[in-house]
Amino acid sequence: MEGSTVPLSEEEQRQFEQLERALAAEDPKFVSAMRGTNVRLYYKRRAVLAGVGFVLGIVVLMTGAIIPNTIIGVIGFVMMVACLYIAALSMKRISNAGESDDIPPPSTKRHRTKHDSSGSFMERMEDRWRRRRDEDL
Repeated sequence: MEGSTVPLSEEEQRQFEQLERALAAEDPKFVSAMRGTNVRLYYKRRAVLAGVGFVLGIVVLMTGAIIPNTIIGVIGFVMMVACLYIAALSMKRISNAGESDDIPPPSTKRHRTKHDSSGSFMERMEDRWRRRRDEDL
């Protein structure tokens, strides 16, 4: 149920505001640090650092190619792949951070039973492929 919002009643809203004021009075440094946190900025910074890491991975890979050392080249390649993965995740989360106000549709995952397992292997693979493609849209 991540991302779904539930409106608060007036009593809950009042209690929430009281808690905020009490926290602000008790630890103003923590409150100011929390207000300054921007999720999109965090993931944008993380994506930029992953880009820098990707470039460093290229440098390490080329160093491994110039110096005939396969291990250094493999390390550079692994760095590049890891940084590319981190950048892709960060970019996905940046795009999802803007949609946080929207309520996601309910999950359409089904629980498999023994009767679902009948059928050919290819039919099951095609069903899985269709479900994944539909979930991505």
